[in-house]
Amino acid sequence: MELPTQTFRVTRADLVRYAGASGDFNPIHWSDRTATKVGLPGVIAHGMFTMALVGRAVTTWAGAADAVVDFNVRFTRPVVVPDTDEGAEVEVSAVIKETTDDGLTRLDITATCLGEKVLSQARATVRTPR
Repeated sequence: MELPTQTFRVTRADLVRYAGASGDFNPIHWSDRTATKVGLPGVIAHGMFTMALVGRAVTTWAGAADAVVDFNVRFTRPVVVPDTDEGAEVEVSAVIKETTDDGLTRLDITATCLGEKVLSQARATVRTPR
């Protein structure tokens, strides 16, 4: 069973706010010059910020933050965030793979940006609402 897709917009302003909250001021997250100098296509979102967006989607599907039992991802491709008002969009979808007798549901998650997967092996286990 597929869960409803959730879309998150990511702007450079979001990256600045996340940098302040996380303490990660690496210039690849705000400077096109630095990002391209190290071989990136442009400024990229923090990996943990991307993971947090997916975590937000999982929490929404689960109905509460404390219903999330386990959550894992692998980063496969950066989310490039252009210097525009629109920024980038990350789309998060999931499929219910299994519901156990003890009330746990395993989700296989897909996160994409511009049609390309940005995470692999993204999975979550949530308590099934009763």
